[in-house]
Amino acid sequence: MIFKKTVAVFIIVVFFLSGCASNTRTTSTVGPPPSSSFSQSEKSNYVRPTSIVDVIIPVFDPGLPEDPSDYDDENIWPELRRAEANRFAYKLKEKLETTGRFGAIRVTPDSTATGDLYILGRIEQSNGEEVEIEIEVVDISGKRWLDESFEHEVSEAFHKDLRNKGLDPYDPVFEEAAAEIVEELNDHSLQELNDLHYLADLRFGANFSETTFVQYMEMDDGEYSLVSKPSDQDPMLQRVQAIRVRDQLFIDGLQDNYASFSEQMNESYLMWQEQSLFETQAERAAGRKAIGQAVGGVLLIGLAVLSAVAGSNSNRTGSSAAGATGAIIGGIAGASLMSSSFRTSEEAKVHRDSLNELGESVDMAMAPQVIAFEKESVKLTGDAKEQFSQWRAFLQRIYAEERTPDVQI
Repeated sequence: MIFKKTVAVFIIVVFFLSGCASNTRTTSTVGPPPSSSFSQSEKSNYVRPTSIVDVIIPVFDPGLPEDPSDYDDENIWPELRRAEANRFAYKLKEKLETTGRFGAIRVTPDSTATGDLYILGRIEQSNGEEVEIEIEVVDISGKRWLDESFEHEVSEAFHKDLRNKGLDPYDPVFEEAAAEIVEELNDHSLQELNDLHYLADLRFGANFSETTFVQYMEMDDGEYSLVSKPSDQDPMLQRVQAIRVRDQLFIDGLQDNYASFSEQMNESYLMWQEQSLFETQAERAAGRKAIGQAVGGVLLIGLAVLSAVAGSNSNRTGSSAAGATGAIIGGIAGASLMSSSFRTSEEAKVHRDSLNELGESVDMAMAPQVIAFEKESVKLTGDAKEQFSQWRAFLQRIYAEERTPDVQI
């Protein structure tokens, strides 16, 4: 009887506790959870909304030595480097776009385009195995946000993995750079970023009429700051804003050319990266082999000389003959290894020549185009940089022809 009562009490307690547990449940399994359910660490990871920052990425500096005779010494192929300068700028644009933290991101032929933030890149190394880029981030006010090198070493295993087919082994270096730029963006307030927008309009306007717009800015030690703002209804401001919109549309059109260029060289470039990695490793191995053979040859020749000297100083005929024989054998062996070293060095030169052939001329060209703006038109010719320069000169002429304000008499 006592046992039965104990079991009954136990069951009642279990049901009571389960009822309490169900009554204290605060989080539903569906729908958005209440704020109290988030841990402090999760709340701290919340990314605050920011102003939409427009980014300009000029074509990278290819990092070519001033003296062309240094190209071979530094294993640089200028035509390929110039092509990479275009490709690298576009690759960084793609990685920044995936972050969703920026407004329009535009690749431009140079840094004269107008934007809120400028990312200036330089290629320090690119040989299929190692890639290094120098990234400097400067805003329209002239303040430097970032100046840092990013590098990545490609493993031979990357190309052996079938899942990597069609992927660029250099991607990690651009992903790392993009992540670091986002970190720098987080360090700036919404007001700072909004001021960059306004400053960009004023500096664009000063490019057409310096006396009109420079009064709203102050420059100190190469950095611009806002001192006042013109009325939003200011006709001169409205005029340059309209021109700037047209300028942005022109640069947006250039993006198709950079995308097409990167796509067209993609297959050949990925092949070059893989073969270049192999050639670089083979050349390094050949160099090590050549050095080892040369050192071995020198040691054997040295032993031969010592053997000959020891034999000549000996009074015994047998010892003298053995020394002479040792000198002959050592000399022959040493000379053979030295010859092999030269042959191996020639083999290394073949590898260098092979890389040189892979880097044959590739450059970004644009078809001539006729651009119309406000009943005027201009024919642009040459490469991207030349056409961009002609376009800006065209805008200057359009503004000059219509800058005289209406005067009431």
